Amino acid sequence: MKLTGIELRRIRMPLVSPFRTSFGTATERDVLLLRAVTDEAEGWGECVAMSDPLYSSEYVEAAADVLRRYLVPALAARPPESAVAVAGTLHRFKGHRMAKAALETAVLDAELRASGRSFGRELGATRERVACGVSVGIMDSVPELLDAVDGYLAQGYVRIKLKIEPGWDVAPVRAVRERFGDDVLLQVDANTAYTVGEAPLLAALDPFGLLLIEQPLDEEDVLGHVELARRVRTPICLDESIVSARAAADAIRLGACSIVNVKPGRVGGYLEARRIHDVCVANGIPVWCGGMLETGLGRAANVALAALPGFTLPGDTSASDRYFRTDVTEPFVLQDGHLPVPTGPGLGVEPLPEVLADITTATEWLPL
Repeated sequence: MKLTGIELRRIRMPLVSPFRTSFGTATERDVLLLRAVTDEAEGWGECVAMSDPLYSSEYVEAAADVLRRYLVPALAARPPESAVAVAGTLHRFKGHRMAKAALETAVLDAELRASGRSFGRELGATRERVACGVSVGIMDSVPELLDAVDGYLAQGYVRIKLKIEPGWDVAPVRAVRERFGDDVLLQVDANTAYTVGEAPLLAALDPFGLLLIEQPLDEEDVLGHVELARRVRTPICLDESIVSARAAADAIRLGACSIVNVKPGRVGGYLEARRIHDVCVANGIPVWCGGMLETGLGRAANVALAALPGFTLPGDTSASDRYFRTDVTEPFVLQDGHLPVPTGPGLGVEPLPEVLADITTATEWLPL
């Protein structure tokens, strides 16, 4: 397979409703898509960087810039024989994992399409469908939150995740438990909003039988998470702190977490995400697949990843209509709380040309 060029495509997709977390409120997605063109097939990758460097240091403009100036030229100078070689070629450039992930995914998609293999088969999926949870943002009031949760449960989601921050934690969790009972799988996500000194606030969540507390402290405060894990009964799950298989292994060894959220974009791609899965399985640590408000392209790859055997908890692999009225691909539709794993070549989905044309704001061709 010979790469002939990479297309950078910016698309703008409004969200069906504002999505508020501890670090900000999103009303639309400014998405960077990559199309890898080879002499045998084309492949797609989605960069999950946000418009602003709030969730992580990466953001869309920076991702496009580093791809244009460094990453794509590096592949041009040293064409990879396969997608497995992409990470090694890009390794000398520090950071920019989301940009690297998008590029590797596009090349991997093209390679798999050319050979007729699916993402699921390549990664090692063992299930034909995956259980789906939903992430519920911070609301203006508890009644508004309860209405939202009621709607998601009615749609069939098998797990509810509540975004929390200081001042919006115990009260919403208590309200959800009182309204919907103890049988609902419930977890919370702080997105680094707390400090170790606020451990008593987080310990106050222990009586509610949560699956986990996700990333309560700053991503660099691994030792703080070790201390927190000693002071709360609810399992600690790391998200932003896990940037590689090595980081996962270190966190597990230190006792900083007992569950890991795997986000392929955050760790540099699906091949590294699989390595994290393998590390966690070897250590008896459950994993689940996080979400970054992906389009159908990123969602297809996430669903394939979530079908690996170590993904024993429902992920944030929600249906398309959770975020978008119109997806860039044929929509993913919830079926009894699950999404099917695509079985076609590569991602198993493709952008709808007319939709793609309507939402594209810019394109750039980078020849190799």
